[in-house]
Amino acid sequence: MYYAEGLCKKGQNSWMAQFEEEMQQQLESSLHSELEKLLSTAQGADAEVSKKDFDGFKKLFHRFLQVKGPSVEWPKIHRPPEDSIQPYDRIKAKGLPDNVADSLNKLVVVKLNGGLGTSMGCKGPKSLISVRNENTFLDLTVQQIEHLNKTYDTNVPLVLMNSFNTDEDTKKILQKYTHHRVKIHTFNQSRYPRINKESLLPVAKDLGMTGENADVWYPPGHGDIYASFYNSGLLDQLIAEGKEYIFVSNIDNLGATVDLSILNHLMNPPNGKRCEFVMEVTDKTRADVKGGTLIQYDGKLRLLEIAQVPKAHVDEFKSVSKFKIFNTNNLWISLPAIKRLQEQNAIDMEIIVNPKTLDGGLNVIQLETAVGAAIKSFDNALGINVPRSRFLPVKTTSDLLLVMSNLYSLDAGSLTMSQKREFPTTPHVKLGSSFTKVQEFLTRFESIPDMLELDHLTVSGDVTCGKRVSLKGTVIIIANHGDRIDIPAGSMLENKIVSGNLRILDH
Repeated sequence: MYYAEGLCKKGQNSWMAQFEEEMQQQLESSLHSELEKLLSTAQGADAEVSKKDFDGFKKLFHRFLQVKGPSVEWPKIHRPPEDSIQPYDRIKAKGLPDNVADSLNKLVVVKLNGGLGTSMGCKGPKSLISVRNENTFLDLTVQQIEHLNKTYDTNVPLVLMNSFNTDEDTKKILQKYTHHRVKIHTFNQSRYPRINKESLLPVAKDLGMTGENADVWYPPGHGDIYASFYNSGLLDQLIAEGKEYIFVSNIDNLGATVDLSILNHLMNPPNGKRCEFVMEVTDKTRADVKGGTLIQYDGKLRLLEIAQVPKAHVDEFKSVSKFKIFNTNNLWISLPAIKRLQEQNAIDMEIIVNPKTLDGGLNVIQLETAVGAAIKSFDNALGINVPRSRFLPVKTTSDLLLVMSNLYSLDAGSLTMSQKREFPTTPHVKLGSSFTKVQEFLTRFESIPDMLELDHLTVSGDVTCGKRVSLKGTVIIIANHGDRIDIPAGSMLENKIVSGNLRILDH
């Protein structure tokens, strides 16, 4: 009886598996024929680029169909071994050799430059937003590398990974750096089709980027760097020039400067065995609970993102006591290793399924990957626990207020915490929706307040701030709906709550 039931169940399972496989093949076949139709609308060089892009998309789609449930089994997650995450102080303590220039000449700085400034109310590439003394993110990056090249008489190039959203505007602006001592290269990340959530087929009707096709394409996350870099031919070119490592970071992370101690550790490892991949991590605070962390899984270092965590364990993942560090997305990666793994088709990254709703109400999904997720594919990978100062992202105007303030001083494109600040942590700043857009933010602050002794700032509602204002301790300013608060020029607010209606009028 039980035996017959078991056979029946087994038959049912194999039938289900066969049915699922046939469905997958049907979906892939339909997708491939739709992509061929799209390719038939391409012209000239566009056709070749799109073909490479679509080959990458087919691989991603194939893996997307095969993945079932969370990509990690929770019981198999272990804390990384002690020596797999090195404290930065230990690496710095080794000191620098005399031949720093030799190491620098083998380095390439890569900035992820695919994002737009729309979340801060700006048009065009985010890298072109002014962040400090009229300098944009890109200006500061160029100044940092130029300073290195002049100081050590080296040739560290800058590579920008653009997207189809940022490429044209970025290339126009690059002309202003022609007389700087930095060689700048660009390459484009792929352009993938958004797919209908129901049919799993591309929404695009042709390869055009305007009109009804304006929002049917997307750049597939920074994990695309490996394939795009390789496909562009730039990877081979840099290896031929004797380059060995890239230092990759987000262009909006103002703390991500070239660190000579980490570079020296890569070039002259203590055990003689070079790392192919180094991820800079830093200690989690309550503000970073969603950041990806490093774990040991199947004997390898692996990046665990919140999207991969089974729902029942999300609170555990957010725990600052269990998972103490998070990924800054500052990565040091071997160029020959990228080439080897790319040619073997051996770079394994988890797929991020990002649901979107288009303007017309259509639900679509875009398939993405993250650059740090490839850590498990590289040999002898390492985490380095760096100071928080190497993670200074500007995602919102609250972040912008911090980096524009006197908390930081600017030297050769690098921001460093002011010596006058008594403790090394940055204040917690929360600006309300009236400050979301950069233009609005700038009109509400006549000048950036003195924040050297500030711990916490919350501002909400219709608030403006005069010149030479000083903020200390915990300051909360809340204008209720219909009210307006003007903080007078020269004010000093220390541990104050300001609410209601404080309006300064011209006499």
